[in-house]
Amino acid sequence: MKSIKLHLIRFVFIAVSAMMLGGCKIGFTLNGAPIDYSVYKTIYVSQFPIRAALVYPPLQQTFENELLDYITRNTRLTTVDTAADLQLEGEITGYSLSPQAVTENAYASRTRLTIQVRVRYVDNKKEGKDIDQTFSAYRDFDSSEMLTDVQDQLCLEISEELVDLIFNATLGDW
Repeated sequence: MKSIKLHLIRFVFIAVSAMMLGGCKIGFTLNGAPIDYSVYKTIYVSQFPIRAALVYPPLQQTFENELLDYITRNTRLTTVDTAADLQLEGEITGYSLSPQAVTENAYASRTRLTIQVRVRYVDNKKEGKDIDQTFSAYRDFDSSEMLTDVQDQLCLEISEELVDLIFNATLGDW
């Protein structure tokens, strides 16, 4: 008799649990951005010229490609070259090297490459959503390495981080 009651209690518990879970719905999106696609369909991304004191010409193309690729992968917005629902404009305003870890003989053992990008984000559909902000990211490298040997990889890594920061502050609506 106890065995039948135990099985009946288990059955009822499982049945009630199944009904409760069947009535619940968990929703989330995998597109990376909380954009209302019934309102926003297009985005204009301008070139980001280098306006820094030090200039590394491949940086502009690296950054622009990373930004466009990230938007394409994480939204359903169409990039256009004319008037758009959203606009991203700006320039690369900083590209600098600075010593970090100094050894006992006053030589730097680590060097930091820092890149700054000023971004102007304009929402042409809703007022009060515009942003004009500077974003900065850096990578350290061993001072025994030549900058020319690590520069391309560092610029790519920094660009990826900057794009992530910019996306979260603008399209990601964080």
